[in-house]
Amino acid sequence: MITGVGRQLGVLGGAGVVVTVAAGLSLLVGIQPITPADVAAAVTAPSGSPADAVVLHLRVPRTAAGLLAGAGLGLAGAVAQGLTRNPLAGPGVLGVNAGAAFAAVIVIAVAGVGSLGGYVWFCFAGAALALAAVLAIAAAGPGGATPVKIAMAGAAVSALLFSLTAGVVLRDHDVFERFRFWLVGSLTRADLATVSQAVPFVAAGTVLALALARPLDAAALGDDTARGIGARPALLRGLAVAAVVVLAGTATAVAGPVGFVGLVVPHVARMLNGPAHLRVLPLSALLGAAVLLLADVVGRVVLRPEEVQVGVTAAVLGAPVFLYLVRRRRVAQL
Repeated sequence: MITGVGRQLGVLGGAGVVVTVAAGLSLLVGIQPITPADVAAAVTAPSGSPADAVVLHLRVPRTAAGLLAGAGLGLAGAVAQGLTRNPLAGPGVLGVNAGAAFAAVIVIAVAGVGSLGGYVWFCFAGAALALAAVLAIAAAGPGGATPVKIAMAGAAVSALLFSLTAGVVLRDHDVFERFRFWLVGSLTRADLATVSQAVPFVAAGTVLALALARPLDAAALGDDTARGIGARPALLRGLAVAAVVVLAGTATAVAGPVGFVGLVVPHVARMLNGPAHLRVLPLSALLGAAVLLLADVVGRVVLRPEEVQVGVTAAVLGAPVFLYLVRRRRVAQL
């Protein structure tokens, strides 16, 4: 008989296998066919062959970027939904992705900042300001920040910021050519330098998010009950917002404003492993990484020899899944 702990570990292990398979497909699938032997040779004994160049300079950075961005979005979505007790919350819905993307385009296009280590801080600022605006707008008026009001405010702020971002990009042909794929969500510009700069931020956000697992469970009971069992709701909100901003801001800096991953993945994690955040958060990170990589692989093959950017395939695949969950009343209650 499988115990509860055994089942939880089994689910996490299964998710780890799915991530491994997704990473393998990401290394192998593309316009140029690559075999497992090619990958092994490129990693262990590169000879300078065309296959080595594809693996080391294209596929490996792209796969690593997908792992980082997907895990960050999955975690950010789970924390955001736990923080707001809103099943419709996610980095995209809350305007976080749009704010980070707008700030990144401004600082790169106007100030010429080229490295992720330079512009990621502006992504954090843009994400935080957008989130603050959404929550302030949703809290205005009678009833406070209800789930529907948060979703509507997030949609309005995101639409405004994406319009402003498009306006900046369309003013300059060179900037447009540089950002036209990134703005819909893309892993094609990933390189090892960018990925290595992103790792510390995703790691810090992950540690912070996991540390908030039990406080988020307490917050789900309401502020008064949470205070009664020793939680500090105000501190929790500040730390949770910081985790969402760092994780989603870094993911946007790496892969652009990818939607639906942070919205759908936490619901699937709750369905598979229950509502406790100590189970939901690590599973959301694994599933987010797997979903983003698989969406990227699908985009490489669905319209060969052209590629569909991962932001498009993630939306095409994620939207029907979310609608199905809602229609079947399978969206987990927070």
